Amino acid sequence: MSSSHIAKAAVLLVSLDLAGVAQAAPVSPFSAMAGSWSGGGTLTTSDGVQERLRCRASYNVGGTGAELRLNLRCASESYNFDLSGDVQYQGGAISGSWSEASRNASGTISGRANGEHIEAAARGDSFSANLSLTTRGGRQSVSIRPQGTSVTAVSLALDRR
Repeated sequence: MSSSHIAKAAVLLVSLDLAGVAQAAPVSPFSAMAGSWSGGGTLTTSDGVQERLRCRASYNVGGTGAELRLNLRCASESYNFDLSGDVQYQGGAISGSWSEASRNASGTISGRANGEHIEAAARGDSFSANLSLTTRGGRQSVSIRPQGTSVTAVSLALDRR
């Protein structure tokens, strides 16, 4: 085989390999979240009062990394919340369900994930909120913006335990 044919074959193989990489499914953002986390942040109310929060979170990632079971418990001087959820990831989209035990609330969650960042909306009969979550290494930041409640914002910084 001449060097010209070898070069053409090599270019063809590289092209096929790169085409396969370009068509690969996006990697689930849930894999980086797996495990236990703790930390704190602030809760802000509609009258401007801020309270410090202490939180613990656990994320159980199942299947191929496309399924997430979450638990988030936080407490401040006046507020407690105990959030759980089951979320699935497929092709950049997330969807699932959530429940909050202390207020007997539940609903659906949907949104988009891009790399280490998730933007989602949680909706229920008595509660709705926009959520933003970023995981970088052993650090996670969470922002929750409820609508129609006395709590207007929750901001958390969590570290992997």
